[in-house]
Amino acid sequence: MALAMTRSMRKRVPTEVTHTCLLANLSVNDCLDLLGISVSNTPGAVDASTANTAIYLLLGALRRAHLPATALREGKWRGSMGLGHDPEGKVLGILGLGGIGSALALRAAPFDFRLQYHNRNPINDPSKNPTNAKYVSFEELLQTSDVISIHLPLSDATRGIIGAKEFSMMKDGVVIVNTARGAIMDESALVDALDQGKVFAAGLDVYENEPEVHPGLIRNDNVLLLPHVGTATVETQYKMEVLVIENVKSAVESGHLITPVIETRQSQLCKR
Repeated sequence: MALAMTRSMRKRVPTEVTHTCLLANLSVNDCLDLLGISVSNTPGAVDASTANTAIYLLLGALRRAHLPATALREGKWRGSMGLGHDPEGKVLGILGLGGIGSALALRAAPFDFRLQYHNRNPINDPSKNPTNAKYVSFEELLQTSDVISIHLPLSDATRGIIGAKEFSMMKDGVVIVNTARGAIMDESALVDALDQGKVFAAGLDVYENEPEVHPGLIRNDNVLLLPHVGTATVETQYKMEVLVIENVKSAVESGHLITPVIETRQSQLCKR
């Protein structure tokens, strides 16, 4: 869908356009390769709202809170909810301790999670790891976390990084949360892990082929689903719009984007 949209844009965007900052889902590489346009996004502005969504999904999945809520509306009181889990003492593995990941860590710490994370490199700046989360390897995070929350950008390196092999490495009864990008995780492998009981529950706000959702996720009562609404608040949309305007102003006046995406920063299209 993103590729089709980008190719459609190529036919309509004037050749004079050199920068874009959109509140949309587009293929960054296609913007660079097909259109020759530098791209920015809205980091920082979305951190709090997305982290709030992640903590909602995390706690909700631990308790499978959507089951009694649905039963109540259907006149069945608690229904067949079963018992959930408390967060205290659980190991929370944060895959990607950037702005959103660190914001999640701050929100999770008061629930007495034991925090660990994996990035490509350890974080040495205490201001970027305010909870002093422990750095572990990717494999150790998978093997030792009770809850795994995904906060990676989608790239060729991260696409499908969580698949059948990775699920097999996880603890039995693990809880999975994803508010990053759906294609980071193989949905079919997640469905299998849920069906087999390897994954106790999942909380998802993003999907591999949005707006389509794998039917195995829809039918599984142990999945708490949201339709990609992590930044759908008045306050966050306002912050995003302000940052877009600031990027446009900077591009027009100086030829620089304030918050270029990494692909733009690495290309010659991003003026220095």
